[in-house]
Order: sequence, then structure tokens, then C-alpha cells
Amino acid sequence: MEATRRAKEMQVKIPHAVSAHYDRRIGRVVISLSNGLEIAFSPKNAQGLETATLPQLQEIEIDGDGLGIRFPSIDVDLYVPGLLEGIFGSARWMAARLGKLGGKSRSAAKTRASRENGRLGGRPKRAASIS
Repeated sequence: MEATRRAKEMQVKIPHAVSAHYDRRIGRVVISLSNGLEIAFSPKNAQGLETATLPQLQEIEIDGDGLGIRFPSIDVDLYVPGLLEGIFGSARWMAARLGKLGGKSRSAAKTRASRENGRLGGRPKRAASIS
């Protein structure tokens, strides 16, 4: 009973999904929320949807309480409150995405350091580990 009460309380406080679809024209998953707002995101930015095909993206279900959306053909579930907070995957997946973005940065200092390192013969070889 306590869990049911908390779930009902949560549904009132937290916006939940009332509908969801993939908009092919803009290339985004669009979720309409109970508070009248809509959120949209690129499938490339959500764990499990990066390589999804059009038919897989078009098949979206809303969990009974509206706190999750599901792509059944590829077994991907996304938590709506997490999406509202900008969380599009597990902590590990999100960290890997951020690491890739950081590695692609092109600051003047990074370019200068890379050139200087190249003049010195490049990145030093790793020393063999001694067991």
C-alpha cells in the first residue's frame, strides 16, 4: 500500500509522459508531458538508440505510470525524469560520451602543446612494466 501511495504522489509531482513519437522530419524523439510541455532529443544522444533504425524508433510505448518510455523491438527503456535532468544513459555511458567530446576539443593551448610534443619526437613510449 505504501508503494502505491508513493507512486500516486510521484505522478502528481513529476511530469510524466502522456504520448511519445519519433518525428522523422526533425530526427527527434518527441515526448509530450502531463504538464503541457514537450521534450525532444536526438536518438544519437540516448544510450541504446544510437544505431536504431527508423522502424525501431517509430515503435514507442509509454509505461503505465508515464515515467518511462520503451522501444520494445530493441529492448531500450528510458526514464522520463532522468531525461528531464539531461540523463540519457548510464553513468558509465554518459562519462564515455563526455570523454569523447573532451578529446575532440581544439583549444589554442592544446594545439600548441601538440605541436611542441611533435617537435620533440611525439609521445614518449610506455616503459615496460616490471612484474
